[in-house]
Amino acid sequence: MIKTLSDIKEMRVAGKLAAEVLEMITPFVKPGISTGELDSICHDYIINEQNAIPANVGYRGFEKTICSSLNQVVCHGIPDYKRILKNGDILNIDVTVLKDGWHGDTSKMFLVGKCKPHNERLVKITQECLYKAIEIVKPGAYLGDIGHVIQKHAEKNYYSVVEEYCGHGIGKVYHEDPQILHYGEQGTGLQLKEGMCFTIEPMINLGSKFTKSLSDGWTVETKDGRNSAQWEHTLAVTSDGCEVLTKRTEETF
Repeated sequence: MIKTLSDIKEMRVAGKLAAEVLEMITPFVKPGISTGELDSICHDYIINEQNAIPANVGYRGFEKTICSSLNQVVCHGIPDYKRILKNGDILNIDVTVLKDGWHGDTSKMFLVGKCKPHNERLVKITQECLYKAIEIVKPGAYLGDIGHVIQKHAEKNYYSVVEEYCGHGIGKVYHEDPQILHYGEQGTGLQLKEGMCFTIEPMINLGSKFTKSLSDGWTVETKDGRNSAQWEHTLAVTSDGCEVLTKRTEETF
């Protein structure tokens, strides 16, 4: 669970590559393109330009490079050449890059064309939930503190927090302990220590928190059909705070 400085140096490389995939794909996310095409572009970039491995391909039978979660899809949406982006859609692209045995896992929300204000607001508040959580990560804090700050900000803005899916420890293993819940009570759960590496990836719903799994075995949607948003970063706990390993160039931490 605890990573050495050498380990984190390796994870920093994988995290930077994952961030670069999201930066690279951004100009392509517009009305008229399919999620299948976006997946293909990301796959080719990781293999040919980054000389890395798309970690999702083959993971528990998943066949694609990215998860493309559109509108009411909470997470694990499967890219499809028949799924064409339309003006007003909101899309989460989730990508994990494997480089020299280490994982970098991150996701970003995209506003497709001109979106309605309530969708823009959902995306913005969800990103704020992630950023507020990142701000409090440091040695001595508790996992419950992370969940609490996310839940408090989401519910203050009249949204709900998905409870069935969570962040996770990460390193040479894609998903490992601890689980990072996006709801909870302050001062509870595992206490954070320098060298811990994990993802925070709040899934925030416009309507109720309840979800349903589709028959494909992967796609998770909101039960009420209302939209959902998610942002994700991989971080490492440092001596006095944390380092966002998947930070994009437009972000300042």
